Amino acid sequence: MNPDPWALFAAWMAEAERSEPNDPNAMSLATAGADGLPDVRVVLLKGVDSRGFVFYTNVDSAKGRELAENPQAAIVLHWKSLGRQVRARGAVTPVSEAEADAYFASRHPESRLGAIASRQSRPLADRATLMAEVAEVAARVGDGPIPRPANWTGYRIVPSTIEFWRNGDFRLHDRVRFTRDGEGWARARLYP
Repeated sequence: MNPDPWALFAAWMAEAERSEPNDPNAMSLATAGADGLPDVRVVLLKGVDSRGFVFYTNVDSAKGRELAENPQAAIVLHWKSLGRQVRARGAVTPVSEAEADAYFASRHPESRLGAIASRQSRPLADRATLMAEVAEVAARVGDGPIPRPANWTGYRIVPSTIEFWRNGDFRLHDRVRFTRDGEGWARARLYP
């Protein structure tokens, strides 16, 4: 395996994008609030570079509230057809306003309207209520720009560890864990 975890991740992601039928960037995201009780859900990885893994959400959502209380998270991307997964965990920081604005502007207009209308993770009487709220936002915005709401942003997981797992015959899997070591990474092979 490549000794640079970011180059290795880029290669594995590129292969997943060529072979996975749906959402190769889908990842399970685990957070925990002040109570320490873990919570996990699937979100989409929307950016990755040497600073970390980026996803976007409503800050008032369950994950947003948990990250405000305990700014740490863990992720896993699993590509079943490739027999591979990548796990990472570390501190979480908000992305810059410019990054959040740029990504929000790149989304489909209907997704932007939905982000404004949704009170993510809050109880909803019925789907008709949500659709009426989306229609109300659309009418209010009209043909003008659809601004990013203040309660919608991105988060960057700054990993302290990244583990690469490759399926092996007879459950003799190949596992390599990278652990942040100053400005670089220490690499260790793990028993399956």
